[in-house]
Amino acid sequence: MINTKRLFASSQLPTLPSVAVKLLELAKNPETELRQVVDAIKTDPAISAKILKSANSTYFGFKSEIRAIERAVPLLGTTVSTTLALSFSLNDDTMSSGPVADHYKAYWMQSVVQASAAERLGHRLNPAAAPEYFLAGLLMDIGRLALLKAAAREYTPVLEKCAAESQALVEAENAGLGVNHADVGAQLMESWKLPDAIVHSVRHHHSTAEELAALRDTEDFKLYAAIAVASSVGDYFCTNQKGRALERMRTLYTEFLGFKPETLDSYLQDCSVRIEQAAGLFSVDVTELGDPAELMVQANDQLVQLTLREHVASTQATIRHQEAEREKAVLETQNRELQKQALHDPLTGLYNRNYFDESLEREVSRGQRLAAPVAVIFADIDHFKKFNDTYGHAFGDIVLQRVAKAFQATLRTSDVLSRYGGEEFVVLVGQPTEKGVERLAERIRERIQAEPLEFEGKSVHVTCSLGAAIAIPGRKEQGVGKRLVAAADECLYVAKNGGRNQVRVRSLISDLDRQVLQMVTNQRFSRWLVSQGLLDVPSASRALLEAPVQSSRIGELAEMYGYLTGAQVASVMEEQQVCGERFGAIAVRFGFLTLDQLVHLLTLQQENPKQLAAVVMRMGLLAPDKVARALEQYIATQVPEIHCVPAFADLVTA
Repeated sequence: MINTKRLFASSQLPTLPSVAVKLLELAKNPETELRQVVDAIKTDPAISAKILKSANSTYFGFKSEIRAIERAVPLLGTTVSTTLALSFSLNDDTMSSGPVADHYKAYWMQSVVQASAAERLGHRLNPAAAPEYFLAGLLMDIGRLALLKAAAREYTPVLEKCAAESQALVEAENAGLGVNHADVGAQLMESWKLPDAIVHSVRHHHSTAEELAALRDTEDFKLYAAIAVASSVGDYFCTNQKGRALERMRTLYTEFLGFKPETLDSYLQDCSVRIEQAAGLFSVDVTELGDPAELMVQANDQLVQLTLREHVASTQATIRHQEAEREKAVLETQNRELQKQALHDPLTGLYNRNYFDESLEREVSRGQRLAAPVAVIFADIDHFKKFNDTYGHAFGDIVLQRVAKAFQATLRTSDVLSRYGGEEFVVLVGQPTEKGVERLAERIRERIQAEPLEFEGKSVHVTCSLGAAIAIPGRKEQGVGKRLVAAADECLYVAKNGGRNQVRVRSLISDLDRQVLQMVTNQRFSRWLVSQGLLDVPSASRALLEAPVQSSRIGELAEMYGYLTGAQVASVMEEQQVCGERFGAIAVRFGFLTLDQLVHLLTLQQENPKQLAAVVMRMGLLAPDKVARALEQYIATQVPEIHCVPAFADLVTA
């Protein structure tokens, strides 16, 4: 038998690192900001690097590379980031060798399976709480780890007997030790002051169906039942009691969670896929799970443990807490300053070149996804060297600052303004059109020319030359951003060589893309409302800012509106993998879509007429009856009819 007081007083139990303590404290405060979580994680560079690597893994499936922990944490969410940080910070490989190494390895394999199974149930029951389900599944068997570390001599024979005699682990633990890992784990988690719901779910994860039934009326019963199911999934995959585990799993899955029995197989398959992803994320070795192969996918490295941190005297804890608060305040100040320096030009306060490069990359990716134009404007202060040579560098700095303010006074909130270097400025234009870019550049030129500047009572005339370029990135086109910048830079030098204080613009948009883009612009509901005199341009612009943007792909929209069948969508996507063209271009080439239908779908990606109509009505820009009539007239006159498109099989055999 094990003395539980001696167990929890053992020096062999892992302690909780300071970064873990800080994150747990932040997690308890509902007013905690993402910035505080980021700052806490950044105190440990190794943990930061591992979380950043995890964010770029297939487990989360983000499309673009994440390069900074400041971007990773908001995308992952506070709970997921905290779970990863705690996992990596507490990971201990001291037991990867020696007499208990095999038991240690088996513990981590089962933890991966149970955490993945719990998270999949969380997505079905309460998607917003899926990270908490994952954490509860991960901590489910933490008591096993505590027993291995602090009482290996007594615990190892129990594990070996359990495996040899196919005995339930909890039964073997109670018989041989007088305590079981579920109770030990729950007591450890209580000492960490983790949420009661997670603690109780761990305490009851091996409870019988009758014991769980007594908890039906509790607030967190779904979580308790889900963790119990995940425990059965872990036993099914990782122990030699698969039949017993499957029987319990079926009972809990159907009677307590309310799922249909026929969906259990698809749930297990879903778990299998997630286990593979989790194993790849945390590098846990599950190669010994064995058959069935489709449910057991290879993975590498160990998922993690949340361990017990020994209590310290209250006076020491108070001093340590106060010191941590002071250090945190200093770090927050330093981090804010470093972040500002990393993103902004210190002289003008504008974004710097690195920020522009990242923004351009994101905008090009968006343009490739939505077939949307991307545009940049380069500006160079004319004869800037002359200002420095004549009036001194201090006045040159004033010129740069005043020109920056002139830019800011002219640009829209959707435009990104950066100091590119020296006397060069660059603008990433939001939602550009060919004519709009030229007009914007001209407004900038006029505003800078009108900026009043004096030196020792004498008026100083400052002008700028500007070059701009606009393009629609191809679906798989590489180096679009560089070519766009180079084209704008060439236009800038044409303006310089042509006499300065002028604008030059180059369009890299093909004639066909220009035609389609113009048709899309003309068909937009917002433009139609303005053309009919129902709204003015400022009102339409305000409504567009409030209206949600359509995120569906062209194929999804085409099938939704009845333009294409599922088979036609699949055939276009298959061709897309071969030739790399855009979906719409292939669909038109195949004869599945007319040009008018494609324009309609592209228009819907930019703005949904019904959603915009609802916003116009909510903002009080038009009376409800006028909005309804306008929408009806727009659909009748502007939207192409949905006619029967021949099936793909008919086209193939024609």
